[in-house]
Amino acid sequence: MNPAPGAPSAGTVPFGEAFSVFARIGLLSFGGPAGQIALMHRYLVEERKWLDEARFLHALNYCMLLPGPEAMQLATYAGWLLHGVRGGLMAGLLFVLPGAVVLVALTTAYMLVGQVAIVQGLLFGLKAAVLAVVLEALIKVSRRALKGPSMVAIAVAAFVAIAFLGIAFPAIILGAALIGAVLHLLRSPAVRGTGAGHPAADVVSEAPLPSWARPSLARFLTTTSIWLALWFGPLLLLHAALGQEHVLAVEASFFSRMAAVTFGGAYAVLAYVAQQAVEVHQWLRPDEMLTGLGLAETTPGPLILVLVFVGYLGAARFSALDPLLGGLAGALVTLWFTFVPCFLWIFAGAPYVETVRNVRWLAAALAAVTAAVVGVIANLAVWFALHVLFGDVHAYSIGPFDLPAPDLASFDVAAAVIAIAAGIALLRFHANLIAVLVLAALAGAAMLLVRS
Repeated sequence: MNPAPGAPSAGTVPFGEAFSVFARIGLLSFGGPAGQIALMHRYLVEERKWLDEARFLHALNYCMLLPGPEAMQLATYAGWLLHGVRGGLMAGLLFVLPGAVVLVALTTAYMLVGQVAIVQGLLFGLKAAVLAVVLEALIKVSRRALKGPSMVAIAVAAFVAIAFLGIAFPAIILGAALIGAVLHLLRSPAVRGTGAGHPAADVVSEAPLPSWARPSLARFLTTTSIWLALWFGPLLLLHAALGQEHVLAVEASFFSRMAAVTFGGAYAVLAYVAQQAVEVHQWLRPDEMLTGLGLAETTPGPLILVLVFVGYLGAARFSALDPLLGGLAGALVTLWFTFVPCFLWIFAGAPYVETVRNVRWLAAALAAVTAAVVGVIANLAVWFALHVLFGDVHAYSIGPFDLPAPDLASFDVAAAVIAIAAGIALLRFHANLIAVLVLAALAGAAMLLVRS
């Protein structure tokens, strides 16, 4: 029997049934976070009614506030609500592992035959089509997040701050949250002098919580200790065994830092990693970052699995191991240090988040954070577009602003044609994502052969 909406409890949803549903979600979760969130909403809220709308959206807002991939963390949160820690582990791993296995196989194929002309053509078309995918995600998230002029203003300010001023994303997120909370307080009856202003007026009644979802200091300390040990224990071992300069130790530190500071979901992570992996560590080229994103789009699971591609190439090229063995080690390091912190954020923080999910000023702060994320996605779209459509991109400064300066002579007409066609297919005709990516890859191969 299904639980009452908004009140999942132990034993109500059979674990085997939950396993089956989350396995289906993991295998069908194509199309990036927007599509994955929609898929989870369909299965968990609309069809199964295991979660109600309010609890699902509150969980989503919390996951958007966390560093790391919001879709994977939302799956973990939903599994945790249904079956505690084992449910969260089950849901999170089923969301990640199928796509991770496929992407490791695709990355290995890229390492072995990536320089073959036909493969280069396929990847060329794939990268161009990814532009349309990012644009579609931007439109979908904008429609959901930008409710009113104030949210639009926050999104625009976030875009300018991260794209042209180089302001750190955590500062942008904190600023957006404060603005959202202040705007709510200014609009409240107490501030306007039209209400009593009692604190209880800003909280609505709570739905019943399962036992594991109630805050417990002892459980919080135990959970935090276990997951910090699982996170930092292997990190210290890698540094001690291989040395701080070894690429696997550097990757472990890099992806640990990424897991802790990249707020705003998968697209914020990609913007940070693209800059660091390409420009600082030089593990791969800008066009290869787009290749990895294209491969990640063709696999199920979180879009953040593109990091597996990054870690694989970095270790394959800069470790003393055989390239394939080094690449596999890099992929494993990337997976561990990217996703172990995600379980920590959910299992330690979710019980406290559940107790305040109906505090309206906090909901307003989270809504402003979601609006700021729209600006981050817009920045990512611009970054990808410049590197796909132009062969040469420079940057120059005007006062506090850092502005991109593409070489107009390096404009790639073929990439633009494929990107526009993919955009029309996805946005106008709502075509199947995988079909669009496959056709774009074939078109890229054909265009490269014609050029040759």
